[in-house]
Amino acid sequence: MQILLINPPWVKRKGNIWNNIACVMPPLGLAWMAAVLERQGHHVHILDAHAERVNIDRFPDRLRELGQFNIIGITATTALINNALEIARMAKAQQPASKVVLGGVHPTVLPEEVLAEKAVDLVVRGEGENTILDIASEKPFTEIDGISFRIDRQVQHNPERALIKNLDTIGMPAWHLLPMDKYYPAAGTSKRLPAISMLTTRGCPGRCTFCYRIFGQRLRVRSGRKIAEEVKYLQDNYGIREICFYDDTFTVHKKEVYAFCQGLDELGVDITWSCFSRVDTVNEDLLATMKECGCHQIMYGIESASPAILKNIGKRTESVKAEEAVRITRKVGIDVRAAFMLGNPGETKETLEETLTYAIKLNPEIAIFNITTPFPGTEMFDWAKANGYLTTTDWEDYDLANPVMELPTISSEQIQQFYQKAYRKFFLRPSYLAMRIAKIRSVVDLIDAGRALKAVVST
Repeated sequence: MQILLINPPWVKRKGNIWNNIACVMPPLGLAWMAAVLERQGHHVHILDAHAERVNIDRFPDRLRELGQFNIIGITATTALINNALEIARMAKAQQPASKVVLGGVHPTVLPEEVLAEKAVDLVVRGEGENTILDIASEKPFTEIDGISFRIDRQVQHNPERALIKNLDTIGMPAWHLLPMDKYYPAAGTSKRLPAISMLTTRGCPGRCTFCYRIFGQRLRVRSGRKIAEEVKYLQDNYGIREICFYDDTFTVHKKEVYAFCQGLDELGVDITWSCFSRVDTVNEDLLATMKECGCHQIMYGIESASPAILKNIGKRTESVKAEEAVRITRKVGIDVRAAFMLGNPGETKETLEETLTYAIKLNPEIAIFNITTPFPGTEMFDWAKANGYLTTTDWEDYDLANPVMELPTISSEQIQQFYQKAYRKFFLRPSYLAMRIAKIRSVVDLIDAGRALKAVVST
């Protein structure tokens, strides 16, 4: 089979801070599917339109340049679904005999909406590696678990596909099919370049109402030794000097974190790296080991200073744990990036101010303020829809920088105004600016500081 896998371009709207600080990182889901397809003898091409800056209006020409394909697969998050569907229409118009397949979180949770577009032949729900192999082997659609498709204009949802139990069986993503020189990290997250992102887990044991659960509630983990070997491969073959681990909670399975660190040491890998974590999954010994093996920054999802709001969104943490996690992280010499949400259920002007005051008290090296966004497929979306709080289903507005709920306790205009205020009040403090200047040690640090300042001023 000749197979094309497409990552659509992401066009961010004016006023979105991510315009200036966002990363461009590889579509790992597509790269893993490409890897398993290649092992079965299929010919795969990945078009990362976001990294390669291929605008929508250029797609017809680019598709003609790439040639004919039996299968055209397109991934889509909620913010990207409109672009993905437009690409699907272009692909089907040019190559009507090809199977046009959509996957990713948005098609998974809203397959009927996606299949309303006639150019889309089927939707892959959830994990795609084994499903795409069945599609490529030309099994009848009725016999493939984990897909949705049309029969006589009616949408058919096949049974869910079983999750992959051992993630090590997937192997490495097909790094060789990606434009490795086009990727770069978010501002303030790296010490060295070039940098690349990796994933070591799937699923999440948390119960937060704002998160998808398409990979299940049981956390599945790739072995730490395998991750260390992959880091060495990336360094040896692509000169990668920094890894950004994008797992929701990198430190849940401490055994594998220790194994990863041991593997880096045994393999002689000189790497710096960052990760995401929860404040209730770290301890000082683990953090010290991570620091010794190159970890220089951890992002914690603090979300809110209000215990009532944390309860409303299912975030089972407390401020005392957040303060302790920040303290011991800094103690071992790791920088802290803290994420906060503005506009949660139950939010008021007072709780917004409380959260900003708390962020300044914690004084992380980087603070991220996002406007709470109830993505389709989450408990929060269902809650907002059931109560009539959603103001739009224009999915391009679901970008973490625009309110899409009108809450009874605070207006969307107040949330938007506070979003801008939070960035300026946190980052333009003289004490904070002095701290950032004191931390500049390299050209990378200087560039990051400039990107961050530009983002804050323009928001």
